[in-house]
Amino acid sequence: MNWYLAKFVFRIICGEGDHSPQFDEQLRLVAGSSKEEAFRKAIELGHREEETFFNNKQQLVRWQFINISELYLLSELIDGAELYSRIEEKENADAYVYTVNQKAENIFFTQTHQLLNLA
Repeated sequence: MNWYLAKFVFRIICGEGDHSPQFDEQLRLVAGSSKEEAFRKAIELGHREEETFFNNKQQLVRWQFINISELYLLSELIDGAELYSRIEEKENADAYVYTVNQKAENIFFTQTHQLLNLA
């Protein structure tokens, strides 16, 4: 059995869809004896996870599975290996850096509390 890194792409449609198009890209591990099997499993999983619900404004929200846009065989796990890269263009660089630092701080303190059994 091999492990593959798959990029799932979902479209998020809120209400009538009168908003900027939104897409969620998810990196997931999928096991398969071949690339074809892993691809089929990923497609099935994506379709199973399509969802429709009402948000807090009572607008219908749909998560529509689009497809698997990338699939990579993980032949070896190497410490520090790059698994994903995407260049972001933001209007406010300071706000983006602040958000990244806040997320990192949250990861650190959450882990610390778990280690100390404070959570």
